[in-house]
Amino acid sequence: MPAYIALLRAVNVMGTGKLPMAELKDLCEALGFKSVRTYIASGNVVFQSSKSEAKVKTILEAAIAAHTGKPAGVLVRTAAEMAAVHAANPFPERPNNHTLAIFLDAPPPAGALAAVSGRINEQLSLGRREVYVYYADGVGESKLKIPAAKNGTARNMNTVAKLAAMAAGL
Repeated sequence: MPAYIALLRAVNVMGTGKLPMAELKDLCEALGFKSVRTYIASGNVVFQSSKSEAKVKTILEAAIAAHTGKPAGVLVRTAAEMAAVHAANPFPERPNNHTLAIFLDAPPPAGALAAVSGRINEQLSLGRREVYVYYADGVGESKLKIPAAKNGTARNMNTVAKLAAMAAGL
């Protein structure tokens, strides 16, 4: 049975989108997902399902919306895809906590980097369905705007590595 990682957008961030991870775990188990585990309180859940990636995304988004009363974006990767995201990090020499993968549903458009604004010391690179960003001065200090990533969700490389390892262990 395939292992998946679901990344929720805007969950438990600055008081919005409250969804305790225990509730997310229970919700996933009620949907029939197996070996469900969450990681940190920012909407990361690892599990097994015989359903396709697209089906997992659809049913999880609907279940979260029904549970919270608000739509929530969900981005899904297989265990192999998450490991590949980590391996493809174009900034491996940079600190993992300043290097993020912004996960997208589809490949970023070819002109995605040309549309970026507010760039100062950040380095960017396009991935398969990700935009990689190294924030030299830290994410909190950045004024970077990436229009192609507005519906994405970001995780730093420490989190990407942990989720890949968790999924590989299922």
